[in-house]
Amino acid sequence: MSNLNIAKFCRFVIFALVNCSVFLACSSYGPKPTATETASPYSAATTVGKLEDPEITESSGLASSKCQTDVYWTHNDSGDEAFLFAIGSKGEKLGTWRVPSATNYDWEDIASTREGDGKCYVYIGDIGDNGTKRDSYVIYKVPEPQITSSAAQATKRSPIETQRPEIVKYNYPDGAHNAETLLVDPTSGIMYIVTKRYSGPARVFKLRSGSNVAEKLGEIALPAVPNGSVTSGDISPNGDRVVLCDYSAIYEYTLPKGGSVNAFFSITPVVQKAGDRNIGEAITYSADGRSLLLTSEGPISPIIQLSPKK
Repeated sequence: MSNLNIAKFCRFVIFALVNCSVFLACSSYGPKPTATETASPYSAATTVGKLEDPEITESSGLASSKCQTDVYWTHNDSGDEAFLFAIGSKGEKLGTWRVPSATNYDWEDIASTREGDGKCYVYIGDIGDNGTKRDSYVIYKVPEPQITSSAAQATKRSPIETQRPEIVKYNYPDGAHNAETLLVDPTSGIMYIVTKRYSGPARVFKLRSGSNVAEKLGEIALPAVPNGSVTSGDISPNGDRVVLCDYSAIYEYTLPKGGSVNAFFSITPVVQKAGDRNIGEAITYSADGRSLLLTSEGPISPIIQLSPKK
């Protein structure tokens, strides 16, 4: 969320307080939470560190590496250039890369996978569209950079360059959408985009590699007010769970054994508070799938962790 979007968000909060009855009515669109925090597999959210790199000012997406231990990838929201940052689980600065042939129109989320050949990739979702005016959207698939001892010295003024990305350009079958959530199935490589709405449920789209039109799967309403304000998400490394977040909470969907990610939004989630975040727009599973890590927009922002209950 850029500074302009922060102002918009503040105006929205005022609007919601004045017109809360409207949003309470909207909440009837989707599933109500039947699980509470007592049913969550995670302990309470705790602050485990902070972003050390002062150039990460609007961490809008977060993804754990599946090839390198204790490495996480993030990026800034719109207003920055096409930079990719690596951090440790406590927020340590690990490096800065520029993605060639890429533009940060409105980067909103990031995902990572390890493919069958053992190679890892980072997916960057240029999927934001606050004015719903874009003709098309882009997902960049980048071979994961290697962390070296000298990478931490790189900055935006003197970055390392990633390999050239695969560029997936797409649109929606029903017009423009604002989205802040990109999910990538670790087994199939299918991409999922969850839109962000304040006036009703979010919409879930599927995008296959090689296609340039996203397929609408359905709608999802968080058990919150407003129920369509999805700001980030991730699929667990073994593909058995999906987690989404908004500004205040996380929502985890456990798939039935052998179930497809395609229908996650029809499952009632477990709900848990997301911790002390300023503007929370990033969440990811750890590489082993046991914990969740979250960041917040703003410089030197906290690293929030949800660990498995003992």
